[in-house]
Amino acid sequence: MASLLMFVTLLHLITLAVLFIATMEKSWWVWDGTESSDLWYNCRFDNETEAWSCATSEETEWLQAVQVLMVLSVVFSSISFLIFLGQLFTMSKGGLFYLTGVCQAFAGLNAFTAVLIYTLHNKEILQDTQELSSGHFGYCFFLAWVCVPLLLCSGMMYIHLRKRE
Repeated sequence: MASLLMFVTLLHLITLAVLFIATMEKSWWVWDGTESSDLWYNCRFDNETEAWSCATSEETEWLQAVQVLMVLSVVFSSISFLIFLGQLFTMSKGGLFYLTGVCQAFAGLNAFTAVLIYTLHNKEILQDTQELSSGHFGYCFFLAWVCVPLLLCSGMMYIHLRKRE
């Protein structure tokens, strides 16, 4: 039981860290390594100064939806971890971690919806930037996709996890 509890806790913390990185880093769409776009900024590498110059992304309705859903996913996963810690120390023996699991599964559904919107509507989201055919999805986009099954699986594990002494 202790090893399962440690595994679920470690999985939750790793998933939360990866989800936070996917939300905040600057690589959801990349063009030739010299320009990238994320949920918040469009960045270009300036060869003269050898530095990135970033400008705020033009906020379309689709981009705002993705931003809100990814932030909600981070918030629900964080709240889920705090609820888990509270339940771990206050719940009676034999209790199930339903609330923790539901919050974690809801975080997974939010992340799934956000990444699906970005996948289906990236042309509308990136409308004023370079030609999309010369770019590709960045690593943060793939990290967000990886978080979806991890969040849902950890949510299901919490729902079936029973507190024992």
